[in-house]
Amino acid sequence: MWNKIRSSLPLQLIIAAGAAWLFATSLTSLAQPNVIADVDQQAWYQFLMLGKTVYIGLLKMVVGIMVMLSLIEGISNIGAITKLKTLGMRTLGFYTFTTTIAVSLGLGASLLLPVWQPLTQAVPLAEGATLIGEQAASGGAIATKLLNMALVNPVAAIVNGNLLAVVVFSIMFGIALLTALPEKHLLFEVIAGLNKGINAMIGGIIRLSPLAIFAIVFEFSLTGAEALFSQLALFALLVFVLTVIHGLVVLPGLAKLFTGIKITTLFKGISAPLAMAFATSSSAATLPLSMRSAEELGVSPATSSMVLPLGSVMNMDGTALFEGVAAIFLAQLFGVDLTTTGMVMIFIMAMVSSIGAPGMPSGSMSGMQLVLLAAGIPLEAIAILLIIERPLDTFRTAVNVEGDIIAALVVDKWQKG
Repeated sequence: MWNKIRSSLPLQLIIAAGAAWLFATSLTSLAQPNVIADVDQQAWYQFLMLGKTVYIGLLKMVVGIMVMLSLIEGISNIGAITKLKTLGMRTLGFYTFTTTIAVSLGLGASLLLPVWQPLTQAVPLAEGATLIGEQAASGGAIATKLLNMALVNPVAAIVNGNLLAVVVFSIMFGIALLTALPEKHLLFEVIAGLNKGINAMIGGIIRLSPLAIFAIVFEFSLTGAEALFSQLALFALLVFVLTVIHGLVVLPGLAKLFTGIKITTLFKGISAPLAMAFATSSSAATLPLSMRSAEELGVSPATSSMVLPLGSVMNMDGTALFEGVAAIFLAQLFGVDLTTTGMVMIFIMAMVSSIGAPGMPSGSMSGMQLVLLAAGIPLEAIAILLIIERPLDTFRTAVNVEGDIIAALVVDKWQKG
């Protein structure tokens, strides 16, 4: 049993959250009211909060570099397909189209539903984070503010936590490298190695998340544990329902519309890679099986060998949907008032963060940091998602893989005329 706990991060997170809730509930029922009121002044409480402080500090330390390297590597990975011009433009266009639908579905559903009950008072923005004021409601004002945020020195952007500027510079620099260097240049291998190292570092930081979960859940539980856990359950249900809608209605509908394939034939052909994706939570690990299934459905090897590897890097419909819904949920949970331009930032960053997202279990957590910071949502909010993120990750990954295969079918149909 102990070995199972040591090897299972989701189990550790559940145990940490449960222990924090029990501790806070016991303290609330047994301690004097004045003790609870002044708990944040107690030395033992401040010691417990160190877990959150260390975890959030480490994430902030690497997030800027992580975003830059992952985007540059993601763009370098599509170098070969962009050289195929027509095939490349069609593939990138379809991936952008489906991701836009996924984000719009998530944001639209979140905004139509009742507002989530805040667990805290409105919180100040993270140091260096920038939001656009409510007076900038017109399209021109929004564009001007976004450009002012985006077009700054990249070094200053990393220091100040301006993730939008980091994204813009990374995309521009990645495209410049593609045009200036051969496809197999050593620099691309160096960038890939650095990105692998950053992801390994983040993996190590994530191992500390049970400490942060304990601190954050304990902090919230002192003021209302039932609200936290009940809303997390409802949030998980919302994400699950929207993911199912996108996977069983939207994507198959697009496949039927653009290729004429029967829905039963489609799901029979992709059942094996979907099961693999569900079991492994890794689109990268499912790639060989996806390529075989796509070719069995009639996709030419020339198309599948280009479209599917690209999709495993940048087509993350399920992830983009999750990040959009999660950003609204966490903003309302933490009392962050999202303006019109805050919503625009969430939409843009949910789209952009899918480029170069690690095709591994819980890979979306790196992109989620980008979305939270860009919208001015406290980074500590990501620890709350870790409680229920991994179970949802299995469904998201299956939808990601489904979107890749359907994209291959559609693009191949267009290529054949």
